[in-house]
Amino acid sequence: MRAKKFACCLLVMSLLAGISFISCGNSSRAKAEREAAQAGEDFKSFLEKFTSSAAFQYTRVKFPLKTPVTLLADDGETEKTFPFTKEKWPLLDSETLREERITQEEGGVYVSKFTLNEPAHKVFEAGYEESEVDLRVEFELLPDGKWYVVDCYTGWYGYDLPIAELKQTIQHVQEENAAFKELHP
Repeated sequence: MRAKKFACCLLVMSLLAGISFISCGNSSRAKAEREAAQAGEDFKSFLEKFTSSAAFQYTRVKFPLKTPVTLLADDGETEKTFPFTKEKWPLLDSETLREERITQEEGGVYVSKFTLNEPAHKVFEAGYEESEVDLRVEFELLPDGKWYVVDCYTGWYGYDLPIAELKQTIQHVQEENAAFKELHP
């Protein structure tokens, strides 16, 4: 009987110690994120430079991005993934990353905003209400104190893009990027 009570006591003490350890770990991580955000570059300044310089933008995207480009094969069932690399990256300007809400004449409402706005992690999303997101860009303040894009979903490479058109779409993105580079080297 004493052995059962002792085992139960040990189990309860272990659980309490584990909860305490997890709680301390979470608060330490949150504190580290706050300190990194304070020591790191200002997001607003970073975003201004990011959207006005192609050269700078390419240095602040962590290629390949976390989420690959996923397309549906011609059979309509099989998925094929491609790494989201620099050649596929559509340069983003300040208009694209502007927070706004626009009511279209046809009745649709286009919304673009930061859906997550933490000191070391931000997510920008844009698209029509009641519809899928057209653009999702994830920014992180990394330990070096600099902001980077670490993930992105863009309608350029939407699920409905036929694999046969991927090469042509990449070419079109690169043409758009060339125009961006002329304005914002």
